[in-house]
Amino acid sequence: MAEKAHPIFENIEIGIGTWAWGDRLVWNYGQGYTDQDIEEVFHLAIENGVRFFDTAEIYGQGKSELILGKLMKTTQTQITLASKFMPYPWRFRKESLRKALTASLKRLDLPKVQLYQIHWPLPPVPLRTWMESMLEAQQDGLIEAVGVSNYDLAQTLEAHRILSEGGSRLASNQLEYHLLERRIEKNGLMKQCNELGIKIIAYSPLAMGILSGKYTPENPPSGVRGSQYNREFLGKIQPLINAMKKTGLNHDGKTAAQVALNWVICKGALPIPGAKNANQLEQNVGSAGWRLTEDEVNMLDELSDSVTKKG
Repeated sequence: MAEKAHPIFENIEIGIGTWAWGDRLVWNYGQGYTDQDIEEVFHLAIENGVRFFDTAEIYGQGKSELILGKLMKTTQTQITLASKFMPYPWRFRKESLRKALTASLKRLDLPKVQLYQIHWPLPPVPLRTWMESMLEAQQDGLIEAVGVSNYDLAQTLEAHRILSEGGSRLASNQLEYHLLERRIEKNGLMKQCNELGIKIIAYSPLAMGILSGKYTPENPPSGVRGSQYNREFLGKIQPLINAMKKTGLNHDGKTAAQVALNWVICKGALPIPGAKNANQLEQNVGSAGWRLTEDEVNMLDELSDSVTKKG
């Protein structure tokens, strides 16, 4: 029988990813959206029942954590907060994790964080070293739950085994997962996570906005996204985008983005889309509290397979 997910995920359908909160390099923080926009997003999220916020020490070089720390002081609502440790190659001692965690807690102005994750499985430090450091931080009450991010099947199982030996468990694996990126369904990782009660947290659940339906071959995104999702690819996925729009009409006029996010929820994963303004936040929260039918999920699965297959 499948294990239950960690209690920190109870009654949480959707969260907010805060990579853009303070990041100038990728998201142009300060141009087109400001701290005032972010504050509005935060309070709207709380009003609409969002309780899970995901950040990381590298987002805006700590700025995202600082922003979240200040905003959390403005509400009495209990929030589940997740942050991440980046195992840079020069961080080769076990103590590096504790030091980074302490710095994150200082920026967040919190005594502990509900979920602390290893951001990437980078060499040269063995996975065991970081898991043992996580166990120590957990035993000292600095973190409630241990998570990983971008871990493959073998790495996930190893992390799970080490934590279990230490009397804990692996709570989550944060992965890119959406209708255009479904490898975890095909390679056994999702199945294994579900069996072990390891929650899949889906980052970029809208494929960096591509699944919102606003981009076409005539109107491609700019910058990095434009090279990743070029005109040819945008043309290829239009049948999927059109099906998402049509499906949304069967659910009180939900948008393509809301259908895409609900598909993730229906798969048992926790989507954490970003939000830089009130409109994006409203789109996000409108994807929760309802469900696509099984037939609709299957139809989107089939279309997704057909538009993403190679050749």
